[in-house]
Amino acid sequence: MKLKQIFLGTALSLVGWLAVAGPLDKTECIAPAKPGGGFDLTCKLAQSALLEGKYIADPMRVTYMPGGIGAVAYNTVIAQRPDSANTIIAFSGGSLLNLAQGKFGRYGESDVRWMSVIGADYGAVVVAESSPFKSLKDVLAAVKADPSKVVFGAGGTVGSQDWMKAALTARAAGINPKSMRFVAFEGGGEAITALQGGHIHVFSGDAAETLQQIKAGTKVRILAVMSDKRLAGDLANVPTAKEQGADVEWPIVRGFYVGPKVSDADFRAWSDTFAKMMATPAYDKLRTERGLFPLALTGADADAHVKKQVAAYRKLADEFGLNVAAAK
Repeated sequence: MKLKQIFLGTALSLVGWLAVAGPLDKTECIAPAKPGGGFDLTCKLAQSALLEGKYIADPMRVTYMPGGIGAVAYNTVIAQRPDSANTIIAFSGGSLLNLAQGKFGRYGESDVRWMSVIGADYGAVVVAESSPFKSLKDVLAAVKADPSKVVFGAGGTVGSQDWMKAALTARAAGINPKSMRFVAFEGGGEAITALQGGHIHVFSGDAAETLQQIKAGTKVRILAVMSDKRLAGDLANVPTAKEQGADVEWPIVRGFYVGPKVSDADFRAWSDTFAKMMATPAYDKLRTERGLFPLALTGADADAHVKKQVAAYRKLADEFGLNVAAAK
């Protein structure tokens, strides 16, 4: 009888634990890269905001799974951890661009559940402080007059986000992007150094990242931001590309997805939590500190935004003659 009571008590305790354990218990965020950089920033932002807002009881664990701007993590989660309800995985606009070009292998944009978009950066057209170009219109006019005399540069090869931004700028000037002179660097830091040294004339970078460089003393100027409207704060006086005759927008989103077999209830728990969290002034402060601009989407809205973005990237890649896998 005593053994039976002990067994029953243990069983009831286990049932009780299972009843309270949910997707926001023992949480994990996968950053699909080495420590440092955008994916790490994305996970750390969620980690801080969730804990400080008391949405989770214990600090979120951040694990690193580098490879292919998210490709390794994407494939691993779908194939090996499709129902890990307490795990969220960071993604970026670069992830979506590679996904659109078929660089994630056999999986497409409908093979995971897109849970949230937590902020954005935007493309920017940047020149050295000493550059004769005073506006984006000056750049467009020079490129149109002789594309061989304007050298673009950025961190990323052909088909990357930064190359796409340069290609769109060249196309706005009325020339075929294949005629554009573009120098690829290992990262944005190298490209900005080359810009200041006069080795390239235009840097197609990110607005927030460049602003941080300027604040650190880098001698460059932002001529245009690739957003639908002017950005707030320190960039409020920088006109958009559209204002200067180039119909170019390039939002760089950051957010999270979960595995394809995470239940509707668990998915909703994450989405609702992020929606509440991102509506607070505390989150706004944390996001701003990390150089991201407001863009808060969850659940169906996040899913629709991501799929629209992937479709647009796929179309662009096709227009620019890049190798694109068949649409999934």
